[in-house]
Amino acid sequence: MSYENSRVSDVANILHARASSLVNKAEILKAVELKGLLAELPTLPVEQRASFGKDINHLKQELQNIVNESADTQERLATIDVTAPFDVNVNGHRPELLPSTGGSIHPLMTEMDTILDIFYRMGFNAVESRQIDDDYHMFESLNFPEGHPARDDYDTFMTTDGLIAPAHTSTMQNRVLKKYKENLEKNEPIAVVIPGRVFRNEDLDATHEHTFYQLEGVYVDKGVNAGHLIATLKTFLEEYYQQQLKVKTQPFYFPFTEPSFEFAISRPESLRNGTGTEDDDWLELLGCGMVHPNVLRMAGIDPEIYTGFAWGVGIDRLVLMKYGIEDIRHFESAKLDFLRQFA
Repeated sequence: MSYENSRVSDVANILHARASSLVNKAEILKAVELKGLLAELPTLPVEQRASFGKDINHLKQELQNIVNESADTQERLATIDVTAPFDVNVNGHRPELLPSTGGSIHPLMTEMDTILDIFYRMGFNAVESRQIDDDYHMFESLNFPEGHPARDDYDTFMTTDGLIAPAHTSTMQNRVLKKYKENLEKNEPIAVVIPGRVFRNEDLDATHEHTFYQLEGVYVDKGVNAGHLIATLKTFLEEYYQQQLKVKTQPFYFPFTEPSFEFAISRPESLRNGTGTEDDDWLELLGCGMVHPNVLRMAGIDPEIYTGFAWGVGIDRLVLMKYGIEDIRHFESAKLDFLRQFA
């Protein structure tokens, strides 16, 4: 189209050329050059405004027509199912999907099943842990009141609205104690193991990962003592490693158990360094202790009548020791030569 005003004609040439390269044609209607023409209109002599304004309107209509034509073209295109493995418009040979028989179960999941089977045979139920939780279950229900200094030891991942990626499966203790509390009224124990994935702000190395699997255990009944705790863990570990083990405990501190212990086993020969020191003889494996009375109270259980024990152990670490794996990061590496060893 021809324009009476050269200024509008120049802008029209610029905008037409630009519109041809735009994917979203509607953006041309927001061009600063078009706004500039409108801003110039009031500054012109009165006798020039009518023709100048008419040219601007013609230009705007041309640009609108370009936008409308583009929209019509897009509507005529075939709809693509973005959820389909291959688009319906693909021509020619489509590659076959890989057969499911070519895969295998991840070694950590295989060992998880083995561990749970042992505890099932020992009379425990299993409840899966959560991968996102709240402050109450992460801290308050476990005897970490607001401002407690022990909270500083948990360098956790948090969302902007205050939810927490659990640093331990202990976040489930309050839930399972409440869920199975009726067992105690039937003179049956609360016996639950809690597998799940946990998250910590760790410096990664051969023995530390920011994301790993943990197994929590909780047992509550009348007359439960630390001897039951040690016997339970020793029985489990000997069954898992298929060998006799010496075990020992030493005092430690956890807010949710009292007394609290570090639990160690006699170091397998394959993991000894030959120094002959006590560190070479023993391997600290997990944390455990008697459930703190405050934790029982938070779940509505009378600590004057019932006692219990709890523990938490890293599943990745158990598997590392079982197979003599030198680096925990192999589990998340997706290295097929490593994973195929367990197929």
